[in-house]
Amino acid sequence: MKIVVIGGTGLIGAKAVALLREKGHEAVAASPSTGVNAITGAGLADALRGAQVVIDVTNPPTHDREAVMAFFRDATRNLLQAERDAGVQHHVVLSIVGVDRMEGNAYYAAKCVQEQLIAESGVPYSIVRATQFFEFLGTIADLSTVDGTARLSPHQFQPIAADDVTALIAEIALGAPLNGIVDIAGPEQGAMHAFIGTYLRAVRDARRVIADDKATYFGGVMKERSLVPTGTARYGRTSLGAWLDRARLKPLATA
Repeated sequence: MKIVVIGGTGLIGAKAVALLREKGHEAVAASPSTGVNAITGAGLADALRGAQVVIDVTNPPTHDREAVMAFFRDATRNLLQAERDAGVQHHVVLSIVGVDRMEGNAYYAAKCVQEQLIAESGVPYSIVRATQFFEFLGTIADLSTVDGTARLSPHQFQPIAADDVTALIAEIALGAPLNGIVDIAGPEQGAMHAFIGTYLRAVRDARRVIADDKATYFGGVMKERSLVPTGTARYGRTSLGAWLDRARLKPLATA
């Protein structure tokens, strides 16, 4: 089966291409670096010729509010039109758990527009909403730090390993279109500040972590279950401890 991965040279995209090739499929990594630009439409027709499935895991190069909205709107429109022209049978997109439950987050608002375009496109589709990745816990800490103290939400958090995201999205892509939404998450749920505190200790980062129920998430206002599945979901197998072990990191004991 020919499967085109849009954003196929990024974190999840490159892993998906490798996994699908291991499974015997013709997986094509499509990105600006390989001559495929979803924003302009350049290279899309050639890349999608003969494809049965398209997986979209693209990300904008900036998080500026207007630029993010334009990226997801324009790239998705171009991609869906190219899929209709090519007769693609399954459009799979990676989205975010809670994307429709957080006010003030411009990225989430743009992803909601993307999801709506897909649902109304007429192309058979599966929307895969994932929780945050372990690989970005450090970024969240950095963006939440002022004067050496990371102020993080105590609300529920259920991060997932990128490898588990890849395995689940590949499984969904190889199945029948859901024509709906599925949530995927890690196997453990707990307070955000506790997860990130564990990560920081593992990387020998001495900064202080404070639970702050007023803390925002990339500008968005969080509630207790904004970032975790609230219904049926599929789960990865990798715990934070196992992921840290794999990376040869060991959390320091708390005081």
